[in-house]
Amino acid sequence: MEATAAKALIDQAIDEIERVIVGKRDIIRLTITTLLANGHVLFEDVPGVGKTTLAQTLAKVFAGSYHRIQFTPDLLPGDITGVSIFDRHDNTFAFQPGPIFATFVLADEINRATPRTQSALLEAMGERKVTLDGTTHPLDANFFVLATQNPSDYEGTYPLPEAQMDRFLMRLSIGYPDKKAELAMLDLADRATTAPAAQEIISAEQLSALKAQVQKVHFADSLLDYLLEITSATRKDDRIRLGVSPRGTLALAAAARAYALTQGRNFVLAEDIQLLVPLVFAHRLIIQPGVRLNAAVILAELLQQIPVPITR
Repeated sequence: MEATAAKALIDQAIDEIERVIVGKRDIIRLTITTLLANGHVLFEDVPGVGKTTLAQTLAKVFAGSYHRIQFTPDLLPGDITGVSIFDRHDNTFAFQPGPIFATFVLADEINRATPRTQSALLEAMGERKVTLDGTTHPLDANFFVLATQNPSDYEGTYPLPEAQMDRFLMRLSIGYPDKKAELAMLDLADRATTAPAAQEIISAEQLSALKAQVQKVHFADSLLDYLLEITSATRKDDRIRLGVSPRGTLALAAAARAYALTQGRNFVLAEDIQLLVPLVFAHRLIIQPGVRLNAAVILAELLQQIPVPITR
């Protein structure tokens, strides 16, 4: 599949999702970018802005199965991954898969569960498999987690461990709709109608083909050096206690390739990297105590200090 054909197909999918999620085209594109890069996305947002609807619609448009897991303080790891149940007739244990066994999984309010339960997602997100009682159960090849997180100042939440945060390729925020989009929602409500149901646009086979095409997107050596300079800068800055890990470096490279494909290009630009740096890196950084600047501001300053390579 050529880059232009890939873009046409991706744009068709974005158009279909935007029929349901009005006025959030950029967020939809970034979510699809994460999917194509074989990553997972964390939405940090206030309630009621369409995160669940986006997850449901994405599953329909990409022809995948969908499960929603409501994370609560009493949720157990087995409630996510599944359990082995003893069959008295056969004297054997039978595995009963949990809701993690779907193509698209919405981990709703992930930071309301205990760290032990949150960690149940680690193997699934990182390796696309679940191991229980010594037996490994593979997940869907296109397995994709969309997790939601309440802002850190909400009561009754548990901070996500650094290892868990590092498993998310991007952290995004849908945000409130603009006036035009919210007016359209009010119009639908006044007419007692609902948003149109989304239709399948991209099959599982086509999604796999798009992912394969992402791997072919060219990344110039000078841009790889540029990416590594940014990563290195996060590890050397005195304001940052923990910089970007090698997993984060790989995540940014994969995201840049996937984003370039959504733009109809078979090569990465410096602009792709600059756009994605705060989305891929900010949630991976741990800032030194007493530093009042947040990660996004520090990353913006680092980007200004690092020379941008000239590519041909």
